[in-house]
Amino acid sequence: MASLLFLVTEDWYFISHRLSLAVAAKEAGYEVAVATRPGNSAQAIEAAGIRVVPFEIDRRGMNPLKELIAMLRLALLIHREGPDLLHMVALKPVLLGNLAARLAGAKRRVSAVTGMGFLFTDGGRGGVLMPLVRRLLGRSLRGGLVIVQNPDDAALLVEMGVPEESLRLIRGSGVDLERFRVEPESTGTPLVMLPSRMLWDKGVGEFVEAARHLKESGVEARFVLVGAPDPANPAAVSKERLEAWQAEGLVEWWGHQERMETVLPQAHMVCLPSYREGLPKVLLEAMACGRAVITCNVPGCREVVVHEQNGYLVPPRDPAALADAIGRLLDDASMRRCFGAVGRRHAERFFSTERVTRETFDVYQELLERKET
Repeated sequence: MASLLFLVTEDWYFISHRLSLAVAAKEAGYEVAVATRPGNSAQAIEAAGIRVVPFEIDRRGMNPLKELIAMLRLALLIHREGPDLLHMVALKPVLLGNLAARLAGAKRRVSAVTGMGFLFTDGGRGGVLMPLVRRLLGRSLRGGLVIVQNPDDAALLVEMGVPEESLRLIRGSGVDLERFRVEPESTGTPLVMLPSRMLWDKGVGEFVEAARHLKESGVEARFVLVGAPDPANPAAVSKERLEAWQAEGLVEWWGHQERMETVLPQAHMVCLPSYREGLPKVLLEAMACGRAVITCNVPGCREVVVHEQNGYLVPPRDPAALADAIGRLLDDASMRRCFGAVGRRHAERFFSTERVTRETFDVYQELLERKET
């Protein structure tokens, strides 16, 4: 029985993006554990039969000394656990995890780069450490296999020195097509929804400005933000700003919602005007619910939306273009339904949880069949 250890920063992220994979691996005979910060979701992970190994990584931290200490602690954890496979998810765990794994002698490593994070969406936040992070990331990824979610991230990693032959393209973390089902649009005032963590990088500001423009033009629609701020992310929109927008009557802020399969069908369309993604799971869920989607023509997002087939692609950081796309879909219910139907078929064909699990298992098997040197 092969042992598999996931490394993920937050337990809630593991629940939403990797739990189905972990459960499938357990059912396939793997001994599965996850090293993560145990919070409100740890109990649900263990209830699914996945062992939780407490470990905290500061997602916001860029202090070299603190990161070195975290990496050494992680090396001890990996040495103690001794997994046959180490699966690291997202930029910070991938960087620290690979460095720690080298120290611990763990050679079968899967690095899931789920997007390039805030360091790569706004150069100003990376500061003077950006070149060092790029060099370390490029070097640390050599030796294992690297899962990327879109071709743009693959090309960027190759530029950073990652061998092209070690890259594997798996588009997203999958969508549960049984949980997210097509439902007819509700009657009444149309509802336009942005479901995401409340980050500036997700285009929250542009969405609010688009709502302002449309309301001032006399358009009747409800504009809803679904999600919580993320204090660990430098791009977080403050709670005070969100409440001020709501008080102004521009948007409704619903906060964090657990059951997105009941929330998304309330929308007449779903927007994610993000600056860059790996491959946004929430858009896959919206498509599975038969909803037209509007997103930006940027890495990750353009892998999900085929312009004028299942939604619209607009330029990033452009509230006017976003408002225009929203207005067109508000005016044309038949177009919304057509886009939604195509999106559902697209989700079934390319983005099912079963397909992503199968492709990830192929990566595991490829590593397990390697002879250790």
